[in-house]
Amino acid sequence: MGKYFGTDGFRGEANVGLTVNHAYKIGRFLGHYYRKGHKPNIVIGKDTRRSSYMIEYALVAGLTASGADAYLLHVTPTPSVSYVVRSEGFDCGIMITASHNPLYDNGIKIINGNGHKIESEVENLIEEYIDQEEDDIPLATRDQIGKTVDYVIGRNRYTGYLISLATRSYRGIKVGLDLANGAATTVAKGVFDALGAKTYVINNEPNGLNINLDCGSTYIEKIRQHVLDNNLDVGFAYDGDADRCLAVDEKGNIIDGDLILYLCGVYMKRNNDLANDTIVTTVMSNKGLYEALKRQGIRYEKTKVGDKYVSENMMKNGHSIGGENSGHIIFSKHGATGDGILTSLKIMEVMLESKTSLSELHKEVTRFPQILENVRVKDKEQVRTDKELEEIIAKVDKELGDEGRVLVRESGTEELIRILVEARTEERCRENVNRILDAFRNRNYLLEG
Repeated sequence: MGKYFGTDGFRGEANVGLTVNHAYKIGRFLGHYYRKGHKPNIVIGKDTRRSSYMIEYALVAGLTASGADAYLLHVTPTPSVSYVVRSEGFDCGIMITASHNPLYDNGIKIINGNGHKIESEVENLIEEYIDQEEDDIPLATRDQIGKTVDYVIGRNRYTGYLISLATRSYRGIKVGLDLANGAATTVAKGVFDALGAKTYVINNEPNGLNINLDCGSTYIEKIRQHVLDNNLDVGFAYDGDADRCLAVDEKGNIIDGDLILYLCGVYMKRNNDLANDTIVTTVMSNKGLYEALKRQGIRYEKTKVGDKYVSENMMKNGHSIGGENSGHIIFSKHGATGDGILTSLKIMEVMLESKTSLSELHKEVTRFPQILENVRVKDKEQVRTDKELEEIIAKVDKELGDEGRVLVRESGTEELIRILVEARTEERCRENVNRILDAFRNRNYLLEG
């Protein structure tokens, strides 16, 4: 990770860690970088948080000042930016979002001309430019100054594309949607309504301050209760920029990313659509998923945490599905990045084509209990370089052996250390999480309160 860019773009508290000056300079750099013999065309989307408008205007100012034309999709899911970039020949795309983070955070995701996350080399160049004292990028003048174009038609085309992917009508199916008061509010309900579903929607009234607030994929209990209260067939919850999806079956069971990978992977294998008979996961996936995949004759590969790394593995090896247990799922045949609404359509396809309830489709997976503790620390560098702490963690992991595992890592988007312990029983998980937390406390690393 760089100084500003992490695993999922540039992210920070709006006007604190991520300011309008940062946004302006990113726009200036990209407008100049893509100005290679032609006037660059760059498309921009945003989520519903209040600061997204401020950052959008700063980006546009930077882009047009460098001679690029800025095309505005307005409030739209992150995957729609990827879709528009690659299908309509834009030089790159920008999404303004902090994904599942609280409303006071924001971020800038940059998408290359192929619809994938921008290369690290380009991020490094942007960081160098941001920190320069002298601005050596020339300003465009006269007719070379860029223009701004209202491009909501691009979002509409993305919506139409999603509708075109459905294999059957949803008529008679009762579907619940939790739109997280975020970017999905402009697309998701329209897609399900067009396909004939009886759609029950919650958290569909964004006001700039309520994105992800006790709703969406990080508060899955809301859609779970909605499904049970209304006797629905299935429920889907998205995050703030709609690149994640988690589901709830008709019995109220939560279908996380691991279970989505399983049921979609098994369905794809049966239809000879699972390239290399392989699914790509991250190190956060549950051991129970791997045991279930082995029984189905499906191989798996593991990457570092981040859909960026999942995507890189899929592109390199030609795999057709991969994702994270948080709900970032990539279907390479249909998209270049995680897409929450697309994921929900693929789950619907599995249900309808299999003529099976969602609860039946995942019953072969028995997940290991997991406990994940997110802890704030005084100094990440101290934690990262503490060899004795590393040895304590390794000892706990070795003692668990094949009966579990330990994973301690830094968050790529927040000031947190994540401690994950997986074991055969909940009690053993808690016991070993506490051992690691005690090691943190004994070193006075934790930021209490």
